[in-house]
This record gives sequence, C-alpha cells and structure tokens, in this order.
Amino acid sequence: MKNLKKTTKVDFATYIGVTLAFLIVSVLQGRDMLTNAMASWLVPVCCFIVMAVSLNLVVGISGELSLGHAGFMSIGAFSGIVASMSLSEAIPLAPLRLAVAMVVGAACAAVAGFLIGIPVLRLRGDYLAIVTLAFGQIIKDLITCLLVGYDKRGLHFVFNLDGLRSVNDLHLEEGGVAIIKGAQGAVGVTKLASFPAGYILVMIALVVVLNMIRSRTGRAIMACRDNRIAAESVGINVTKYKMIAFVVSAALAGAAGALFGLSYSGLASSRFDFNTSIMVLVYVVLGGLGNIWGSVIGAAVLYILPEALREFADYRMLIYAIVLILVMLATNNDQLKALVGRIIPRRKEAETNG
Repeated sequence: MKNLKKTTKVDFATYIGVTLAFLIVSVLQGRDMLTNAMASWLVPVCCFIVMAVSLNLVVGISGELSLGHAGFMSIGAFSGIVASMSLSEAIPLAPLRLAVAMVVGAACAAVAGFLIGIPVLRLRGDYLAIVTLAFGQIIKDLITCLLVGYDKRGLHFVFNLDGLRSVNDLHLEEGGVAIIKGAQGAVGVTKLASFPAGYILVMIALVVVLNMIRSRTGRAIMACRDNRIAAESVGINVTKYKMIAFVVSAALAGAAGALFGLSYSGLASSRFDFNTSIMVLVYVVLGGLGNIWGSVIGAAVLYILPEALREFADYRMLIYAIVLILVMLATNNDQLKALVGRIIPRRKEAETNG
C-alpha cells in the first residue's frame, strides 16, 4: 500500500467504504432491524448515488453546468420498464432481466446524450445550462404523451400529441399489455430492483468514473475545464472529450433510472421534473465539485434526511433547508478548513513516525 499513489489509495478507500456500508446495511436488514420505510429507501438511495456520481463527471470534472440530468434518468427508467415487461417471457430469470433492462436504459440514455450533446456542448456557461434544462422538460412532456404496449406481434407505440388518443389506439391483440399509458405513466410494473443490484450499479459507476478521471481521457477533460484555449492550442479536441464525459454521464443516469423505475409498481414522468435535476445538483455541490466520495456521502445523507423527517411534516423542509445552509457555511469556512488542514498533516506525521 505504501507504494500506491495517493489517488489510488483514495479510490480503494471509496470502494471499501461503499462495500462496508452495503454489508452493514445488509446485516441490519437480514436481522429485521430496519423498518419497512428504511428498507424502501435502499434502492432509491443507490440510484441517486449513481446520479450524483455521474453528474459530478459533467459538472465537477468537465466543468459544464447541466440542469437536465433527470431527463436521462427518465429515458432510462421508461425504456428499462418497457424492456423488462416485454421480455418477461423471453427472459424469465428476474436478475438477468433486470440487468438487460439496465443495459437498455443506459444505451437509450447514451444515444439521447450523444444527440443532445452535438449542439449543446458547443455552447458555454449559462447557455448550456438553459438548453439542458429545456431538454429535461421536453423529455418529460414527450413521455407524458407516449403510449406503449406489447403483444405477440411486438411493441406498439403511439404519440398522443393531440390528447385524443387512448390505449385502444395501440390495437393490441388479446392478451396484449399496455405498459405506458400517457399521463398515467407506467402501470402494473413487475418490481425487480433489489439492494444488491443497487450496490453493484454503484460500484460499476464508481469504477467507470474514477478510472476515467485517472486516465488520459480524464486528464484531457480536466484540461479543457481548466483552460479551453490552452487545451485547444496543444491539439486537444475539446468538443470530443466533453462529449465523452456527457455520454458516459448520461449512460450511468439511464442505468440508474432503469433500476429506479423497476423498484415501483407504477411510475409517472412527473417524478423526473426540474426539481429532481436540481436535487441531484445539490448533492453534487454539497459533496464537493470533482469529489466523487463526497457525491456518494452527499446523495446518501441528503436523500435520507427528508425521508427520515416525514413525521415532522410541518417542519421537515425547514429543517432540511437549515441543514443545507449549515453545511454550505461549514464547507466554505476558512477557519474550519485551516483546522482540518492542520489535523490531517499531524495524523500523517504520526503514522509515518509510528
């Protein structure tokens, strides 16, 4: 371990920390020490950890402000649900069908990320944020107008843009199933998501993002972030590397969306509105831009906190807001940073002398 680089040690510490948290929670769950409410949080927490880690790749590592990340999550959620339900007979094994659904969700979100990224990543600053915000809203509205079903002939799609169409317009054969019913969203979904699957997805996201950051591609992305003109002057294709970060981030968000969608029996597109994108951005900012370990902790704590305060219905959002303010004040306090900076070197010196 002494010969390992500092960044490698941090990466291993991240993997070990997430694994220990998974094992502890699994033991508590196995001994029925978690309430039903707490158990229901486990899969969504994993999904939003992946969302925060993937968004940090764009906002923290690439340096671009994206406000439409929930749009990629919604694409992954609904495409994953469609894949899972339509393949129920072809793939009867639930874990395998879940894996296929997440791959389909990631692929669909990656394609959407590439198509959106072609015009969007040529913009900068506030313009990029506005366009990604609009993209998220467009995706939400399109899914609201979407009717999807399947029967022996395959999948059937109808866009209900005029509001006059219904499930009957899918013309499903007897025994056919309507999966997405417009504004009602996906209904009658077979729940396949599990906490172990969430843990595996979190680990995949961490491995992908951390290895990308440490690679030549990651260094090129950060060079584009730090000084675009200097990066272009040494031959780095800025648009190409920003596109790589954007597409990888979208793919991970799509996989998280598929897992999230398959943890509920019903899901509406309203779950992926502007507020969801802002919530994930808050996780990233409070965890620290470019700090992947911080994104993991920030997403876990800030997702659980409002849920745990539901019994204080009248005051829970006030308490949540106060906690956010206190965290921001603490993380931007120069005296606290100086104190931490003095403590950490002392510990390192003590370990070296020991």
